[in-house]
Amino acid sequence: MELFTLAFMQRALLAALFTGLAAPAVGTYLVQRRLALMGDGIGHVAVTGVALGLLTGTSPTWTAVVVAALGAVVIEVIRERGHTNGDVALALLFYGGLAGGVLLTGLAGQSATRLQEYLFGSITTISSTDVWVTIALAAVVVLICVGLAPQLFAVSQDQEFAKVAGLRVRTYNVLVAVLAAVSVTVAMRTVGLLLVSALMVVPVATAQQVTRSFRSTLGTAMGLGVVASLGGLVISAFASFHARVAPGPTIVLLALAGFSLAWPLGVFLRSRQRLRAPFPAIGTDEHEIACDTHPHEHGPDCGHVAVRHGDHVDYVHDGHRHAPHGKHYDEH
Repeated sequence: MELFTLAFMQRALLAALFTGLAAPAVGTYLVQRRLALMGDGIGHVAVTGVALGLLTGTSPTWTAVVVAALGAVVIEVIRERGHTNGDVALALLFYGGLAGGVLLTGLAGQSATRLQEYLFGSITTISSTDVWVTIALAAVVVLICVGLAPQLFAVSQDQEFAKVAGLRVRTYNVLVAVLAAVSVTVAMRTVGLLLVSALMVVPVATAQQVTRSFRSTLGTAMGLGVVASLGGLVISAFASFHARVAPGPTIVLLALAGFSLAWPLGVFLRSRQRLRAPFPAIGTDEHEIACDTHPHEHGPDCGHVAVRHGDHVDYVHDGHRHAPHGKHYDEH
């Protein structure tokens, strides 16, 4: 227990807590929009931002936030207006962001080891300043994701419906992209830029196995993200007494283990639900009742559509044809 009294461990636990909350919160909307790999693309762009901070001598966290946000806006514009498909635009971010980051790191005179702290995470070396920045950015992300949940869900689920409802679809799409960029930079010291997408997607996929509504999926995913972040950090800390265990990969593997346990449970719950209600309930149409027992008598003043048929008039209601005055006849 003395391990938890150390200052670096306390800072790491705080960073892991808020990272576990923020990453799945944004990941829920990305999964809903079928953009689960967008976090990877933004993470590669953030490598360029980190390298730019090392080159200019400024904070790599803030330069990564700015560059990642710009990259997220660019990918959203390309996806919406350009002729390039979304997956091609993501590929451009993958290659260009990573290549630019490696190039700028070399120009800054930094070694590859320095860049690996951001590529694969180095939560145990996080400073107090980085912790406060992580807490502030994560709090903003969580507040927006939870506070604007109805609007963001509508845009992520059905953009045509959102437009008809009067929502600014383009604005909310850009907002989700920027939130994803901020979440990537928040999590880069915890799990690393190359593994951040796993923390954004895997808890959401796990929550979807056992939940049936969007709000429950959002809350469960955030809870699972916290469990994976804190659990992976503690496991790696205790395992480090016997071997060198990195916290970032441990967090991701713990999240994947949670999905492996939840998947058969989800299959079982869905099968039980199908057995309880194999067919939808079908109500009885009151117009299936014989005309002579109909609740009211049809005539010129009944309000139904009059259709002339031969030498008499039929009255049509909801597609059901009635003979006047309750009489039966054969349809030709």
